[in-house]
Amino acid sequence: MMHKTKSIIIIIPYFGQWPFWMPFFIESCRANPDINWLLIGDCPVLERLPDNVEQRGFDFASYCALISERLDINFNPSNPYKLCDLKPALGFIHEADVASYDFWGFSDLDLIYGDLRSYFSDERLRKYKVLSTHERRISGHFCLLRNEPELNSLFWKIPDFVRRAEDPKNHALDEGGFSRIFLWRKNFPKPLFELVGLFNRWRRVAEFEEAFSTPNASRPWIDGTLDFPGCWYWENGRLRNCKDGGLEFPYLHFMAWKKNAWTKIPNASLQSMQELASTQQWCIDQTGFHAHGADIDGS
Repeated sequence: MMHKTKSIIIIIPYFGQWPFWMPFFIESCRANPDINWLLIGDCPVLERLPDNVEQRGFDFASYCALISERLDINFNPSNPYKLCDLKPALGFIHEADVASYDFWGFSDLDLIYGDLRSYFSDERLRKYKVLSTHERRISGHFCLLRNEPELNSLFWKIPDFVRRAEDPKNHALDEGGFSRIFLWRKNFPKPLFELVGLFNRWRRVAEFEEAFSTPNASRPWIDGTLDFPGCWYWENGRLRNCKDGGLEFPYLHFMAWKKNAWTKIPNASLQSMQELASTQQWCIDQTGFHAHGADIDGS
């Protein structure tokens, strides 16, 4: 029996100025043509957007008013970073936008996508209703949820959600608060942790699988060491690195480089970034994005 491929939309509210790597982010979206992105905010209009990426203009105050209305709360923070707390609620807030999709997701911008469909296969999407790329928590930088009313409303089960959402301070509800609905006793040894999960119906329908997409963080790499790959290669939508041979990854989350090494990178012209991104072949390391001419198979 043939199964129809599950449709996916990723919703990303973002306010301020686009990061310098935005042309690369967009190219990695373009290389996943059967997944859609909705970018919401007040950043400059992006040119040459692919058909699967929509940019919707919204000033921050108006977007906060929309959230307040949809959730019937008083949401009025001064810092757009507070929006991270509401990632689990995006399917509810944007009910009309997700209506025609099987799955919706939230994502950050400090990542580059590889071949998402290769990783989030039809089999995985049929089996699970929530897909996190971390083993013991919701991955706030990228997570998929099946578009079902009960799942879209699950954020209401985050303890003390309304007070914490209205508080201007960030409470990491997208990871800490939301994770606790799915994962009980997360610090238990693995056998006990898995046993406890059998008694949680939300845990039974969720996949928590480490995708090793966030290097240079506290978690050891695939080989159990803290020797992280120093260079990543993106070619025509496929993402690999210098350490793990031909292994492909669903995305690279370069949070550590963004916070540290990249703060010293001089601003390159947007045009030069767009030209490099459009070559469909580049590498990423602690000094930024660069042309990459060699075949990433090493052949």
